[in-house]
Amino acid sequence: MASEEETAVTLADERAPLLAPTPAPTDAVPFSVFTPRRKRWILFLTGFAGFFSPLSSFVFYPAIVPIAAGLGVTVGLVNLAITTYMVVSGIVPAILGSAADKVGRRPVYVLALSIYFVANVGLALQDSYPALLVLRMVQSAGISGTISLGYGIISDIATPSERGSYVGIFALGPNVAPPLGPVIGGVIAAKLGWRWIFWFLAILGGVCLLAIVLALPETARPIVGNGSIPATGMNRTVVSLLCSRRRKEQDNAPAQGVARKSRLASFPNPLASLKLLLERDLFVLLLCNGIFYAACACVQASLSSLFIRVYGYKELQAGLVYIPHGLGALASAYVWGKFLDSEYARVARAHGYDPDGAKRGLVDGFPIETARLRSAFYVIGLTAVSTTAYGWAVQKQLHVAVPLVIHAVIGFTAAAAFVTFGTLITDLNPGRSSTAAASSNIVRASLAAAATAVLEPILDAVGAGWCFTIFGAIFATCAPLMVYQIKIGPKWRKSRGSKEAESSNASS
Repeated sequence: MASEEETAVTLADERAPLLAPTPAPTDAVPFSVFTPRRKRWILFLTGFAGFFSPLSSFVFYPAIVPIAAGLGVTVGLVNLAITTYMVVSGIVPAILGSAADKVGRRPVYVLALSIYFVANVGLALQDSYPALLVLRMVQSAGISGTISLGYGIISDIATPSERGSYVGIFALGPNVAPPLGPVIGGVIAAKLGWRWIFWFLAILGGVCLLAIVLALPETARPIVGNGSIPATGMNRTVVSLLCSRRRKEQDNAPAQGVARKSRLASFPNPLASLKLLLERDLFVLLLCNGIFYAACACVQASLSSLFIRVYGYKELQAGLVYIPHGLGALASAYVWGKFLDSEYARVARAHGYDPDGAKRGLVDGFPIETARLRSAFYVIGLTAVSTTAYGWAVQKQLHVAVPLVIHAVIGFTAAAAFVTFGTLITDLNPGRSSTAAASSNIVRASLAAAATAVLEPILDAVGAGWCFTIFGAIFATCAPLMVYQIKIGPKWRKSRGSKEAESSNASS
């Protein structure tokens, strides 16, 4: 009975508000016992794993024509493998995210990357279209959940005052992969053949899997608390097994009051991600994140084909035009994460709180929405203007440097938006960040699939200028939604917290 009470307390703590006043000097329990160096290692591994989800999608694009020729099918049928990949990527993270919040991050990472590795080997060896279609879905099932897992780990180890930087660094991988993927795919397909794209993914994915098996510690707070509760079974690293003596010495570290929950009582619920879509304070945020992702997917999907059509580029050259976008995203992910931390600190001090004292979350009344979103208006406006300018620069056939520079700006602002939205989604869902990230993925994948399906018809009907004016206007719709989130979001968040507290008390 005692363990059930402790578990209830744990869940209440995890759902607690997002910023607490500075703890008393007697409160010696740290939010996380992981050292800064170990946190950087964890962040590197999660970002490395998150790199593969978008990479596996975008690296495929330059190989569509040679794959169709090699398998003796039409380009349209090979494009169907892209659609099915996106469909699976919208479904599977809901299952893996819930599982990671229940049974721990490590077992889910190992399972997912193992499936991914096997699928890539199969894709490299297969020689039939049905095998391509099925294995691409298996590949997506294995790797699509790694981004939601990464957000869960950030919630485990980072306080709100430092979370912006953590999300920014983690987002380097997922944000750089889309522009880098076509370059890698184009070079490999041209020099070694399309099968080597999948061998490349298998080798790199195998390295990531090995590193995680050996040395990614379990961080899930229901399993290891603040990191001071020893992990067991699959939640334990190979390195920790080999260094068990050192682990025993750490057992005396102050342990946060978290009881390890029964695995049987914590069966993953994939519907949890769908339920979060019904929460008003989350839906607006998830919708804006999805709008940005879908519109950016259309901008990137059009890039190579427009440059081939308008500027007469060859396939390999068309792959290289993604580099400016990648450089912009690379700079933004790190810089904007630091900026979000400074914004958080300014708002915290303005409301009488010490941001360095944040342990579990907010007291009632702290405007976390304002702290995260008040700078988003600049990002939204600049993205809308840049996207519109990109379309007209291409349609008017301005010098190639003009659309490429504009694309670098879009890369910077879009990555800043993703870091902003991702950080707030994590803030609002302590204890179930992977599930919340999976909810975000459902919206993103659904909107992106719909948007890319209508991209070519719009381009053919109105041209690049008006097409991307439309997408610029779609970006701009996020501005009034952000005003709504800042004004009404705290009330919705408080209402959701009250309902969850009542539900937790009733279950205990």
